[in-house]
Amino acid sequence: MLLKSNVRTVLAILHDIAAAILSWLLAYLLRFNFDLPPDFSAEMLQTLLWVVPLQVAIFWKFGLYRGIWHYASLNDLRRIVLAVLLAAAIIPFVLWMLRSNLVVPRSVLVLNPLLLILFMGGSRILYRMWKETRFHGRMKLSSEPVLVLGAGDAGVMLSKDLAKNPEWQLVGFLDDDVDKRNCILNGVKVLGTLDELKRWVDHFGIKRVIIAMPARSHQMRQRAIQLCNEARVEALTVPSFDDLMSGKVAVSQLRAIELDDLLGRDPVALDNAGLQELLTGSVVMVTGAGGSIGSELCRQIARFTPARLVLFESSEFALYTLEQELQRTFPALSYVCLVGDVRDAERVGEVMQGYQPAVVFHAAAYKHVPLMEQHNAWQAVQNNVRGTWTVARAAQLHGVGKFVMISTDKAVNPTNVMGASKRLAEMVCQSLQPSPVPHHNPDETTSHSTKLPKGSSQVAGYLPQAGEEANEKVTSKLSTQFVIVRFGNVLGSTGSVIPKFRAQIAQGGPITVTHPEITRYFMSIPEAAQLVLQAGLMGQEGEIFVLDMGESVKIVDLAKQLIRLSGFTEDEIRIEFTGLRPGEKLYEELLADNEHTLPTPHPKLRIAQARAADAAWLEQLLAWSAVSTMPDMQVKAALQQWVPEYQPDQSQPGVQS
Repeated sequence: MLLKSNVRTVLAILHDIAAAILSWLLAYLLRFNFDLPPDFSAEMLQTLLWVVPLQVAIFWKFGLYRGIWHYASLNDLRRIVLAVLLAAAIIPFVLWMLRSNLVVPRSVLVLNPLLLILFMGGSRILYRMWKETRFHGRMKLSSEPVLVLGAGDAGVMLSKDLAKNPEWQLVGFLDDDVDKRNCILNGVKVLGTLDELKRWVDHFGIKRVIIAMPARSHQMRQRAIQLCNEARVEALTVPSFDDLMSGKVAVSQLRAIELDDLLGRDPVALDNAGLQELLTGSVVMVTGAGGSIGSELCRQIARFTPARLVLFESSEFALYTLEQELQRTFPALSYVCLVGDVRDAERVGEVMQGYQPAVVFHAAAYKHVPLMEQHNAWQAVQNNVRGTWTVARAAQLHGVGKFVMISTDKAVNPTNVMGASKRLAEMVCQSLQPSPVPHHNPDETTSHSTKLPKGSSQVAGYLPQAGEEANEKVTSKLSTQFVIVRFGNVLGSTGSVIPKFRAQIAQGGPITVTHPEITRYFMSIPEAAQLVLQAGLMGQEGEIFVLDMGESVKIVDLAKQLIRLSGFTEDEIRIEFTGLRPGEKLYEELLADNEHTLPTPHPKLRIAQARAADAAWLEQLLAWSAVSTMPDMQVKAALQQWVPEYQPDQSQPGVQS
């Protein structure tokens, strides 16, 4: 390889020497209309001995021999122009220094650099064209024709990569901008509008179409996907707008259309300046860092260059997977991977004391509704409620500035243990807020803190001494700001319907849906994480932020779309309805019946006016949750007292009326 590189360098130098000689001679010949007088002929040869070495030395200094002609670019041409112009400026001075009586015609000094740029730059471009034609020309004859939807910056950048790809032949662009019709972009014609897709698919026999519109609205992208479905062609798409702006658009990064694209939403506008102030140079801790939301939070936080990112996770494998990804994508990031359980007060305290985080994002939770509903109800309470208190209290004791808890829409009018436990976790954070929560419901004359469960001291597991100890700690005046963020389902998260549907399609079906009318709110994992960061920045006093989840979507419609995106029909992959699972609702809510919202400066965030809780309420809750185990029946009965809006399915085993 080194020998080949040396040979290539020598050949490039010899070429430029020849070009320098030829351009100098030709400049003289043009000056005298190819009738060179003898005196000037001798002068031309004498000056040639000084001019050519000087030019080659300057070319070397400008790094013209470090590149490869096969990849010659405008950058290389720019360096050639600068090197030649510098040489043209120095040559008269050097000749004057060497022989004061030597006169070179001024027209020669002007013609020489022009000719030299033409010879050096032109030969490199011609060589690249020849190489590309040689390697790809024959293969393009049998390559697959492809159309690109979108003739903007992304489409043009993509066309350059497609031109070098031997497997695909770009035959045209389609774009709704009528001013671009019949324009030639990177040698490829804009054939027409998106509505003409079917016509051109039939004309060229196209099987694949690439959608290159990352900066367009999601409605426009959805329309393009729908047109591809109607034309019965496979649709691919380029990376996100952020990746495009980073210069990452390439053929190798094309991907299949995902449900995120169909249900996609307009990009989130973040207060980057505020987030930089909050995160840049700070120690940030994420619990549940290996989960879907936790890992995406880590990716988003890493962009803001924290002083250190503390990853806290109970799953060794999830933590290892995230560590490998961060090593690859953020090599300069300072982070530490810590295995631990949020219920382990000693471990959590050790981490808080050792790393002194300024911001904590609490994403650790048990979230699977059916699993938590039967046989694991007390574990849901212990992890979601007791674990939240353990981390939140440690954050207070160790001076964490801001604590952001990830909640769920299932905490609203819950019908399952998981939702009820998350509602309690919300109230735990509110009760720890050092200043009163200002956003209470004006329709309520009594706060939730005064509505302790009847006979709470007789509830199984009540330990007065634990409550007294907790009360003593809770009354301390600490400055941690608690923020709660409530949102619905995220596409592709662990345990969501999308991975399950994909696995069922891969097995040939059927896809199982619980009910034909069941609906859910969905957003992408990156959008959810970005809005959590934004809410964390805005929150100050125990607010519950509700994310704008858009319109709810029928799960059966998701299944049908996924079948089509996988290249099948509903006749090939059947959909079966299995009935609602324990604790499952037909539809989710983002606000309880007696909750209202207040607007915020961000269009996708609102503040829920939910019932608050205080130290007295927390004392009772901690005492109740201090026991090691409790049967499902007792857990659900007690939850109905702690969370009055909790209405479990009466047909479930272990539910008391």
